[in-house]
Amino acid sequence: MAQKSKKTTGFRMPHVFIILLLIMLFVVVLSYIIPSGTYERLENAAGITVIDPDTFHYVENDTPITFMNYFEAVYNGFVNGATIMGTLFICSGVIYLLEASGAFGAFIGVILDRTKGKEFSVVCIFYTIFVIFGVLGYGEAAYPFYPLAVTIGFALGYDRMVGTALAIVGSTVGFTSGLMNTFTTGVAQQIVGLPLFSGIGFRAAGLAVFYVIGLAGLYAYCRKIRRDPSLSLLSDEYMNLRKEDHTDGLEEMNIRRVLGLLAFLGVIVVQGYGCIRLGWSFPQIGAIYVILGILLALIFRIGPSEACQLFCKGAVRVFAAAFAVGLAQSVVVLMNQAFIMDTIVHGMSELLQNRSAILALLIIFVFVTLFNFLVVSGSGKAVIVMPILQPLGEILHINQQVLVLTYQYGDGITNSFWPGSSLVQLSMCGVDYGTWLRFCWKIYLGFIVSAFMLVMVAYGIGYGPF
Repeated sequence: MAQKSKKTTGFRMPHVFIILLLIMLFVVVLSYIIPSGTYERLENAAGITVIDPDTFHYVENDTPITFMNYFEAVYNGFVNGATIMGTLFICSGVIYLLEASGAFGAFIGVILDRTKGKEFSVVCIFYTIFVIFGVLGYGEAAYPFYPLAVTIGFALGYDRMVGTALAIVGSTVGFTSGLMNTFTTGVAQQIVGLPLFSGIGFRAAGLAVFYVIGLAGLYAYCRKIRRDPSLSLLSDEYMNLRKEDHTDGLEEMNIRRVLGLLAFLGVIVVQGYGCIRLGWSFPQIGAIYVILGILLALIFRIGPSEACQLFCKGAVRVFAAAFAVGLAQSVVVLMNQAFIMDTIVHGMSELLQNRSAILALLIIFVFVTLFNFLVVSGSGKAVIVMPILQPLGEILHINQQVLVLTYQYGDGITNSFWPGSSLVQLSMCGVDYGTWLRFCWKIYLGFIVSAFMLVMVAYGIGYGPF
């Protein structure tokens, strides 16, 4: 449940479900303003289905969104989001087996014992772990770890926002960098014909810039609330929690817990390798977590029936987040029915014609950032937008690598800012959207400004394919 901020009067942010339903309604309104249009699709040399940029045409929409279509989109969104939702349930249920065993608590206890007086160094460690998750393109696959981040924040003597931020900001930094992100950088580069993960050196420099900005924002907030707990954005909860000893009751480490943690670490390594090298997606991720669940039951000698009960208890924790995933997919369902996504992209391409290269890059960056409000999927946007940007880049003498970088930054930064996906992440952490915006807006402004400066540097140095 989201916690109240210290301001209890005035406007209160609606529940995540209400916000997503309103976004769906916004798409319905747009469908009666923006004319329907479409591009023809074809398969490129890399085997990816993309649009043919020369085939846009307006169409008569024979299936305009009706009153019932709006509500049917909720069900259809759940169907489309089933793979993500199923993976969330499986991963969260299995991870809870490890939590119930006391392994995570014992691990946190060991860290706290060895870092007394250096709590922020632990924040840095876990922030870096979530950055790595983002670099590997985990995205939704990292969601089940968000509640654990909140628990770590509490154990270190900070508020709920610190744990939320080290998970969400860390993931955003890694995902935005595009270092080894198959779902955005990888797809975009294949569409425009660049070698996979080429240009990694410049993106590594970008990762360092974003890493420092995110960590500086996190440090400033941690320092502020330690000096004056009343300045916490969740001060009521924080003031009460400060009276409790969060290290009390933590279990001792033993051989079974060490084995459980090692099995968990092994799954994370296998997951990263599978996603990067073997092209794994949610079905394979779900499968290895089922295997992990069986191993944990054997390691901790949990009976089959008890293991199933614990699994269900853990899966229930992500129900709200899974429901939000379905509603976010419902937005895409309505946009597809209205045939307005291609029209929006075509309008952007018309706007870019006869512009200077720098102005065109700024427009592209802003467009992808705003388009991310409606279409969360990075790979989904890539197959729509990149075939348009490729010929425009040739006309404007902009290297394709610079276009991919611009797309990557425009997509990645606002994934945890716009409500479409951030609401899912926040529901995992128990933080409402309004409180999150009050915390993160300065950090994300820093991300956006530095990202476009990096794009300008990339254009200036002729950032190429290698």
